[in-house]
Amino acid sequence: MVKTLFNNFDFMALRKPAMLVSAGLVLISLISLVTLKLNVGIDFTGGSIIEVGYQQAVELEPIRNALAEKGFGDAIVQHFGSAREVLIRLVPEVGKDKAELSSEIIGLLQAISDSEIDVRRVDFVGPQVGEELTEDGGLAVLYALIAILVYVAFRFEYRFSLGAVAALIHDVVITLGIFSLLQLDFDLSVLAAILAVIGYSLNDTIVVFDRVRENFRKIRKRTSIEIVNTSINQTISRTLMTSFTTLLVLLSLFFLGGEVIHAFALALIIGVLVGTYSSIYIATTTALALGISRSDLLLPEKDDEEMARP
Repeated sequence: MVKTLFNNFDFMALRKPAMLVSAGLVLISLISLVTLKLNVGIDFTGGSIIEVGYQQAVELEPIRNALAEKGFGDAIVQHFGSAREVLIRLVPEVGKDKAELSSEIIGLLQAISDSEIDVRRVDFVGPQVGEELTEDGGLAVLYALIAILVYVAFRFEYRFSLGAVAALIHDVVITLGIFSLLQLDFDLSVLAAILAVIGYSLNDTIVVFDRVRENFRKIRKRTSIEIVNTSINQTISRTLMTSFTTLLVLLSLFFLGGEVIHAFALALIIGVLVGTYSSIYIATTTALALGISRSDLLLPEKDDEEMARP
């Protein structure tokens, strides 16, 4: 059905409106990242994590209200695993010992609970560690993009590599922009999702580029735009089916996986949607804008001496 629907669809006729939409989304995302910034978690800022277990399901609102009354209004309270387990994240407080802080929180939780609570974990992330994680996370994304640029340039052609990296930057910026606009928690799990998005988007782009290269070598009497259109039509069913099945898993994680992995699942959902779109429009349109043509992808012809060798 998908193959029949997109048997000869003119994708490239929409490339200019698509680029305008993408430019607008990227601009909004950049403005949001500069003004609102990311709502980074304690993985990057430093702070305390306290995990406690209850004997029965517990509501989060009373815990949040009790913490706010004691001056911990910035605390993040969420279920962890089940409705009987609660995870509390606290930003660091100047001049307050971390052991005293955790004891105070545990005492407060016990005071508002009708039964004994089980302290499962108490962790502390220092500000210095948070700064290192921020720097290392940014470098991880940068190194991934550079490695992809080199890989695609060697496997295909430098115009394709620039198109692939443009698509990946587009995906990452828009995903981060949505997290910034909605002020969603950005922690290490979301950073891992961003790196996964880079890999997923690249996979889609490589499939399209591989078919474009193959068709440039086989089809002689068509323009570059027509060949790209043909290539996308030939790969679109595979692209959409892969994205659909991936989204089924991610939606299950988002709705059934618990509050702790909501941000991780959401980042991947956004990345898959944007990545599917960018592999069709951003990567190929960038390569076309840079002047990719059939002559750039033809295999070098062998001379008579080479042909005569066994």
